[in-house]
Amino acid sequence: MGTPSPVPCPCASLVRDAPDGADVCAIVVAGGSGERFGDPRGKQFVDLCGLPLMSWSIMAFDRAPSVARIVVVCAPDRAAQVEKDVLSELSLAKPVTLAPSGATRQDSVRSGLDATPCDLPLVAVHDAARPLIEVGQIEECVSAVRVDESLAGAILAARSVDTLKLVEGNTIVATPDRSFYWAAQTPQVFRRRVLLAAHKAAAHEDYQGTDDASLVERLGGKVRVVESTRDNIKITLPEDLALAEAALERRLLT
Repeated sequence: MGTPSPVPCPCASLVRDAPDGADVCAIVVAGGSGERFGDPRGKQFVDLCGLPLMSWSIMAFDRAPSVARIVVVCAPDRAAQVEKDVLSELSLAKPVTLAPSGATRQDSVRSGLDATPCDLPLVAVHDAARPLIEVGQIEECVSAVRVDESLAGAILAARSVDTLKLVEGNTIVATPDRSFYWAAQTPQVFRRRVLLAAHKAAAHEDYQGTDDASLVERLGGKVRVVESTRDNIKITLPEDLALAEAALERRLLT
């Protein structure tokens, strides 16, 4: 059986024209199984302040002025659920397309990338499991790439605040200078042609990177860090959801 083709969002009739200057297609990756989270629904669908968790990321990119379109990557057997329980419940201004997830996150991003239109020069890859992303952070990351032609991309990241240890087995062998270390987040924004070339090279060489920036870096692409806040957390374990809910409730009350 072949890979399912991307399907249009049923909300397409509600789409307005993209704002002037919108040159980004957002890829929201929501295809993981969430085994570590321990919920059979998958963490993308658990409730967060009254909405499925993945809804918050989609809404943030929908509000971002730089974003013209959104591609949501999900498991093929969850596409109908995404349409019914997520997209149909949101009043979105941007066109949304679904793309099928793959066996790995890297495969899923490549699927989403293949579903992006060629006429949008930038792509922003974001994990649906980071629901606290804000429009300002998206725009800052996009702007970094727009204004510097030497950049292949830019990523949100937070400075390391913990003391780091290099360990072999269970023995510390070094304590590196933490000022050189940042924790990578998403979104990660790239020139579409560069990220596509990086994914094709990785597939050809059977290379699995830890994030999209690592694929671009290994081809010599220059990627800038845009400093982010530490509350742009990734929901991995149930306790992360409680932290996200508290942060989001504070945000909604201000």
